[in-house]
Amino acid sequence: MALQEKLDRFKQQQEKCQSMLSNIAAKSASSRSTPKPVPAATSPFPSARPSAPVKFSNDTERLQHINSIRKAPVGAQMKRVIDILFQTRQAFTPEQINEACYVDVNGNKDVFEGLRKNPKVNYDGKRFSYKAKHDVKNKNELLVLIRKYIEGIAVIDLKDAYPNVMEDLQGLKAAGQIWLLSNFDSQEDIAFPNDPRVPIKVDDDLKELFRSIELPRDMLDIEKDLQKNGMKPATNTAKRRAAAQVQGITSKPKPRQKNKEFSKKAKLTNAHLPELFQSLKNS
Repeated sequence: MALQEKLDRFKQQQEKCQSMLSNIAAKSASSRSTPKPVPAATSPFPSARPSAPVKFSNDTERLQHINSIRKAPVGAQMKRVIDILFQTRQAFTPEQINEACYVDVNGNKDVFEGLRKNPKVNYDGKRFSYKAKHDVKNKNELLVLIRKYIEGIAVIDLKDAYPNVMEDLQGLKAAGQIWLLSNFDSQEDIAFPNDPRVPIKVDDDLKELFRSIELPRDMLDIEKDLQKNGMKPATNTAKRRAAAQVQGITSKPKPRQKNKEFSKKAKLTNAHLPELFQSLKNS
């Protein structure tokens, strides 16, 4: 009996060992078929987020343009501001000027003082605006102004009154309300009022006689003839020439240009009646 019991125990131990071996073999086979995940290599430095790519400004040309304007001479910056004021005819604060034409009025004392003292600029303490020589804003005000100047007003003094002033001048001329005549010396137009209350009719014979009078070539002779007939010349050629000689300026007559429309009339015409120049013709 004792021997049989020992044999039974030995068999049970063998069965346990056999089951343990089979379990080990199964585990080793499963570990080979599914490889274990390999841990990632750890870096000695702390992980950092990738930095965003550097973007350069797409406004480089504009910034360079602004920089060139602000480094320009004071006179050039002032002209840029006055041009904006003239074109828009609006009042601008220094900040609005900076936005409109990139001139930093507040940041440049010389530009600020130059604009404040400029005769073409009006400054009310807050805003800058364009200042024309004559304060008129439309055709009616323009006509009222011209009628105040019986002796005539230079068109050059009216050109900057408001944007379409030249068109209004031509409109007043076409309507017969003003005359636009050229000045013989400066070749600039002069605006004269045409008073409709004083209609003047001139005979054709008198017009022809008026146009046929020949003028002396020298302004000195014209002034002498006017003085002989009791008239005061508006010019003083002798005094002007004497001053030019003192200053070392030689007055050279300008070469005459041929005018196709005027080529048939070789004589200059006089603005006075023929009897005023009888002495000149007899001499």
